[in-house]
Amino acid sequence: MKKFFSILSIVGLMFLGNSVAFAQEEEVVTVDSTSVAATEEVVGEEVQPVSEAPAVVEEEVAPKAEPTFHQVLKQRFIEGGAEFMGIVLVALILGLAIAIERIIYLNFATTNTKKFVTDVDEALASGGVDAAKELCRNTKGPIASIFFQGLDRSSEGIDAAEKAVVGYGGVQMGLLEKNISWLSLFIALAPMLGFMGTVIGMIDAFDAIQVAGDINPAVVAGGIKVALLTTVFGLVVAIILQVFYNIIVAKVDSIVNKMEDASISLIDLLVKYKK
Repeated sequence: MKKFFSILSIVGLMFLGNSVAFAQEEEVVTVDSTSVAATEEVVGEEVQPVSEAPAVVEEEVAPKAEPTFHQVLKQRFIEGGAEFMGIVLVALILGLAIAIERIIYLNFATTNTKKFVTDVDEALASGGVDAAKELCRNTKGPIASIFFQGLDRSSEGIDAAEKAVVGYGGVQMGLLEKNISWLSLFIALAPMLGFMGTVIGMIDAFDAIQVAGDINPAVVAGGIKVALLTTVFGLVVAIILQVFYNIIVAKVDSIVNKMEDASISLIDLLVKYKK
């Protein structure tokens, strides 16, 4: 009997252990199935395609071309008015024409004085006065012309030759300074025309104020703008012509100094060969 109860208790314990183990296995399986389901749900959510936001296409705006210097200058010239701006432009054109003509003339009038005096000395030594006069006749420039006049009067004496050199030197100086006075006139005239345009522009501005009966910047802006533009253009023209004027005067002074030096050398040569 005791053996029966022992066997029965052992069987019961075995059955109870199996049921506990089976329950734990079911719990594990349940947990695993739950985690698998959650994982599948997450994966399913990740797999779902995300709707992309519509791409915003930015339109490329072409950069606005900046006006060139010529276009700006033309616009300002038109805004300044044709009455005085045209006169200032004419002064600039005429002044530049005179300046360019003078510069070309002075470049042709410039000679190598030392070389020319040496050539005249050699011509006097080899062929006399006639050979020297022929050399002067074939050479360009005021110095050669002065030498020719001095050699031509050398037969009358040193004093006559010296007077001829001095007198003809004054003639050549006048030719070098030809039309420079007109250039100085345009230099003085351009800013004066600009200032006159300034005064007229201010008068127009005050007339506009009188008509409007109110001091409004928009009313007076046009007249003041015209006044300033005419002044600016007049000053610019005067500055440009003044630069050319100074260049021309410097070249004339240089040639005149060479003429005086060469004239002294010619008198010395005549004295040398007269002896």
